[in-house]
Amino acid sequence: MPKPSDIGMPLFDRLVDGELREDAPQPGDRDHPLSVSDAIQLAQRALKARIGTIWIEGEAVQVKRAASGHVYFCLQDGRDGRLNAVLWRADAARLRFALEEGQHLLCRGELGIYPAAGKLQFYAKAIEPAGIGAEALALEQLKRALAAEGLFDPARKRPLPRLPRRIGVVTSRSGAAVHDIVRVVHRRFPVPILVADAQVQGAAAPEQIVAALEAIVRHPVDVVIVGRGGGSAADLAAFNDERVVRAIAACPVPVISAVGHEVDVTLADLAADCRAATPSQAGELAVPVRDELVDALVKLERRLARELIVRVRDERQRIDRWTAAAQRAIATAVATRRRDLAELQRRVELHHPRARLERHRGEVRQLEAAAAAAFDRRRTAAGRDLAELAARLDALSPLRTLDRGYAIARAGDRVITDARSVAPGDGIGVVLARGRLDCTVEHVHEPEEDREPEPA
Repeated sequence: MPKPSDIGMPLFDRLVDGELREDAPQPGDRDHPLSVSDAIQLAQRALKARIGTIWIEGEAVQVKRAASGHVYFCLQDGRDGRLNAVLWRADAARLRFALEEGQHLLCRGELGIYPAAGKLQFYAKAIEPAGIGAEALALEQLKRALAAEGLFDPARKRPLPRLPRRIGVVTSRSGAAVHDIVRVVHRRFPVPILVADAQVQGAAAPEQIVAALEAIVRHPVDVVIVGRGGGSAADLAAFNDERVVRAIAACPVPVISAVGHEVDVTLADLAADCRAATPSQAGELAVPVRDELVDALVKLERRLARELIVRVRDERQRIDRWTAAAQRAIATAVATRRRDLAELQRRVELHHPRARLERHRGEVRQLEAAAAAAFDRRRTAAGRDLAELAARLDALSPLRTLDRGYAIARAGDRVITDARSVAPGDGIGVVLARGRLDCTVEHVHEPEEDREPEPA
């Protein structure tokens, strides 16, 4: 029996428009079985011959971007149908928008069999959003991306200068926009205008607008107007270009965007510090009206003069009040200082040596008088005490006793009070009331109580 590969391949050559010739044997019968690869290839050829290129509409899910650049995803609908799909790198590079989850897509391509898994797969060649154009979707995606970076954040908007010294304009020198801007500015408040010429539509417009912006800010300008006259969406495409939007956001001076008419809003309008509906309105936003400014200055001058008069009057009254208050304060301070000075003088006089000497003299006199009085009192008291003591002493004096006939016997300095303290032959002195006797003891008589009793 021949090998399946030997039988299967010739059968493919007999396919005509996806069907076998009548004289060809039926592939895949029991006698002519196909290999798996042959069966897949047969199905591939049948799909290509019978179906070919088709359009499929569905929602994109499970979107994956491989490092090779290929994009793998699934298409599904509301009836639980799901189909694996792939977009090769070359075809993915031509997409004008980014494939994202949940997008409703319209895809052109061919059905095929993925050999490694034997599953039906859709090989997409071109993809566009269903219900919205690719350009519109790409613009919306770019808008979301730039907004996420903060390029449209109102917090980063800068105020326009009140009176610019020079205005920069980036637009086509031959267009009507530059003439409208110059006319309005010169009518309102003539200031120098520097124009940087650039194409404002076409493929080269974005690059030229960016270059013009970079060139014009190298000159001393206080504000830049970027814009053009009205036009279709295609005419305004340059102002939706990412390069232009980023250049406007990075401009070192405030930018007024004047693109199209009032109903047209571009990404450049969103990135600019201020949006004008028309170039003429941009000129109005850039400078004030000179006559109105002069009138306002005159009114301010008059108002200032009135306020100065009122202020001077108020200040004079305030000065008068301050002067009166200062005079009162000075008088109070002077009186206080005078009282303090008088007190100091009194204290100085109290502490002057002469005053202190007088006080000390008075104190000495008082002390002397007190001492004299105390001395007299002490002397009188002492006299009385002395007289009393003299009287008592006199009463106790042995002389008084001697006057009454008594005598004092002495042995040297010792008073003899006991007869036994002397012996016969001792010399003693006898003191009388008048005079002294020197005597010799002849006999000693003992006291009666010391004598031995006589025998009975």
